[in-house]
Amino acid sequence: MQRLAEIAPAEIPQIWSLLSQIPDPEVPVLTITDLGMVRSVCAQAGGWVIGFTPTYSGCPATEHLLGAIRETMTAHGFTPVHIVLQLDPAWTTDWMTDDARARLREYGISPPVGHSCHAHAPAEVACPRCASTDTSVISEFGSTACKALYRCNACREPFDYFKCI
Repeated sequence: MQRLAEIAPAEIPQIWSLLSQIPDPEVPVLTITDLGMVRSVCAQAGGWVIGFTPTYSGCPATEHLLGAIRETMTAHGFTPVHIVLQLDPAWTTDWMTDDARARLREYGISPPVGHSCHAHAPAEVACPRCASTDTSVISEFGSTACKALYRCNACREPFDYFKCI
């Protein structure tokens, strides 16, 4: 019989692949791995430990996502599973993949500009529809707390901007 340490390396990429199929419920074109919310996957004591960081500690989707991780792992035979909430360091938009940023734009949400250490209103937010940077803030809060509502002054369309946090 193989020891867990010998079989874990082959299964870890499969688990990452499974987790990469769990969509974010607020922005369904992104997954929890696109957003960098899954921090680690490791074998431990005959089961699996998933490190998970929600986009913010009060995120209403956290329980839903934890359930989706448990359901996905269990459905594919990766049990028992233990999810460790990692609130330190706090999630940041810096953890988003470049592909996720491109898909946000295609979905109609302007992706974060800059890095979280400079998390202030960016000088230029591009319209995801026409790419104009002649845009203005309508509200610091958009459809969710992590987005601001902007309007393009060129095409006059409103759009969400995914804030740097």
